[in-house]
Amino acid sequence: MDDNIEIHTFLYFAYGSNLLKGRFQLKNPSASIHCVARLKDYKLIFGNYKGLASDRWHGGVATIENSPGDEMWGVVWRMNVADLKSLDSQENVRLRAYSPVEVNVKTQGQELICRTYIMNSCVYAPPSPQYLKETQLLLHSSPPPLSLSHTVLISQSSYISFIQNTFKNMDLTLNSVRR
Repeated sequence: MDDNIEIHTFLYFAYGSNLLKGRFQLKNPSASIHCVARLKDYKLIFGNYKGLASDRWHGGVATIENSPGDEMWGVVWRMNVADLKSLDSQENVRLRAYSPVEVNVKTQGQELICRTYIMNSCVYAPPSPQYLKETQLLLHSSPPPLSLSHTVLISQSSYISFIQNTFKNMDLTLNSVRR
């Protein structure tokens, strides 16, 4: 890969509603799908920052937490450094709702270092109906590979199904990533 591109871009490991291309690229226009990846020793959960439901979602939203022995799947986006401020704003870093962290993810025999976000002071809560509704509406729109035809993001098993179905049209399969 061109070294100049590498200097001006970063990799972002996305989960939850940031898997949705149409929604994500509205505020992060440089984002392009790099690959599907597995994050070991973490799991997807839903909650609210300090137990306070956001004005937008009115209920639990996705985050991840350390969980030895578990794994989760997501999308790695390649993004221009110029979109970093927008991404931090989207994740409410300034308000300290989420913190950026570096994680090592695995994809097709290689490991990548990616930026991701983890909710601070998370209080578990069921997924917000608004969060699920918007996610479902966006999943039913837009062309593949990021369209889907069933309810998602309620449990780890449905999340894995979500990833498998979302990327069924891509060359990269979960079985090749598991190796």
